[in-house]
Amino acid sequence: MKFLNIQFEGRAQAAVLVDHDAAPAVLPLSRLASSPAFAGNPLPDTVDELLTAQPEILEALRAQLSAGTAAYSHLFVPESEFSYLPCVPQPGKIICVGLNYRKHAEETRSPIPTSPIVFSKFSDTVAAHQEPIPMPRHATEIDYEGELCIVIGKEAKDVTEAQALDYVFGYCVANDISARELQRRTSQWLIGKTGEKFAPIGPYLVTADEVPNPNALAIQTRVNGETRQNSNTSDMIFSCKELISYLSQYIVLKPGDIILTGTPEGVILGYPKEQRVWLKAGDEVEITIEKLGTLKNQFVAP
Repeated sequence: MKFLNIQFEGRAQAAVLVDHDAAPAVLPLSRLASSPAFAGNPLPDTVDELLTAQPEILEALRAQLSAGTAAYSHLFVPESEFSYLPCVPQPGKIICVGLNYRKHAEETRSPIPTSPIVFSKFSDTVAAHQEPIPMPRHATEIDYEGELCIVIGKEAKDVTEAQALDYVFGYCVANDISARELQRRTSQWLIGKTGEKFAPIGPYLVTADEVPNPNALAIQTRVNGETRQNSNTSDMIFSCKELISYLSQYIVLKPGDIILTGTPEGVILGYPKEQRVWLKAGDEVEITIEKLGTLKNQFVAP
């Protein structure tokens, strides 16, 4: 299933994207909850509740929607009546992995890592699909990084690679926005990674059952319509299951934590210095990942 976090009727609500008459439609779970089919099996109202919902509740929802959506068509909400919110509204942790694509490591003339390079962003950097991203006041070398994002669904500690994907609720598209001159100031990278709204995620939170192999997904980034990144998650040095297992040895992963798994080649930093044209106000960045949709954001003046 594809879930959304939307601002609708004055508050944040969870919704599900369904196919109806060969077109996508948005169905708030609060509206669906009024259906007699869910009278004894209450649906989660928010994404935070969704992330910790019992599996049987999600199975009931999946079964009900797979039986047909015609009965719920009067509950659909047009896009003009809601706004997108970050598909994971309050991640406890944002864990990021650097240099995790072979061709990206090569384009930046960096050695291939022998263990994952782990850093973080602050949880209040998340932004939504279509949300404007303000340019930083104290940095000019602003870069995009299209990434696959893992959303943890249950507590993971010391899990094996064979078990790792069982702890995933779902996946979404992410942009690890980076201020390169600030990133280079220290080996920790932090100040260059945690600008305001520097972690857009969305538009959908796609459940793991729809992505049986997260390391076989096409990924593409476009700037003002021009393709800049065009790769596949199969180029990752450390696969999704390897990352989850590795991180769980040192960090207790909990529902709602997100892992940004690295970016492929094609970032501005990878261009020769004389060809680098950094992002500026007015630029629009679109990131598309197979099965997960397209995340779109425009950069605006501070």
